[in-house]
Amino acid sequence: MKQIMLGLMALIATFSLQAQVSTPQPSPLSKIEQTVGLTNVVIEYSRPSLRGRELYGSLLPYGELWRTGANENTKITFSDDVIIDGKPLKAGTYAVYTKPDKVAWDVIFYTDTDNWGLPKTWDESKVALETKTEVYPNPVSLETFTIYFSDLTNNSAILRFSWGERYASFKINVPTDEIVTKDIERAMNGTTASDYYASAVYYFESGKDINQAKIWIDKCISMTENPAFYQLRKQSLIYAKAGDKKGAIVAAKKSLEAAKVAGNTDYIKMNTASLKEWGAL
Repeated sequence: MKQIMLGLMALIATFSLQAQVSTPQPSPLSKIEQTVGLTNVVIEYSRPSLRGRELYGSLLPYGELWRTGANENTKITFSDDVIIDGKPLKAGTYAVYTKPDKVAWDVIFYTDTDNWGLPKTWDESKVALETKTEVYPNPVSLETFTIYFSDLTNNSAILRFSWGERYASFKINVPTDEIVTKDIERAMNGTTASDYYASAVYYFESGKDINQAKIWIDKCISMTENPAFYQLRKQSLIYAKAGDKKGAIVAAKKSLEAAKVAGNTDYIKMNTASLKEWGAL
């Protein structure tokens, strides 16, 4: 009996020791959080590596459904409704499946995200969106499967699946303009000088109604006791874009003087260059 008890204690001690030992995962988990405009996009996936294996046509058979990573589902979450390659996709979390091929990949957004890898039974009713991407050569061969964003703008981004000597990509468009416009409309009900300034700058930089931007920047300046050089600079640029060179020159001169007082050499140079361009110096 004593020997049995000693044996059990030794076995328990062995299991306890094993439970305390951590080893690295062969396909480690990665999480990417990217803000595109005002929309948050989160990707969670496990990253397999080649380890000397042949990739395309072997490890990734052509035309077969792939979990787009390893282990659990690769998941993507959008905080707002988005457009994928011209197709609408609702805000939410999706499993991302792909069918790699030589010249194009099929990318599938699947509403069921609780599968380990591929679903046991594929349900077409759970396909929220499917798109086809072209395949491009990688400038450098990647040992480890990598998902990343590129070409970020206020309204879009490119998402790339890159592994080995090739990558596939698709475009995500986000509703930045719609969100900002609604925020502006809400803000105008209790507007501050900062609200007017932010709205004017957005309209100016986004190529929207420049005359509306002019109205808002004027409101900002009129509500500000001592307008800052950067506010006056923006006013001059908005006036110039609206075709009011005289008003642009007046605002640029005020910005130049304010920049001199503040000792901001960058704005001194920019205003001086604009005044020369507009024939005021």
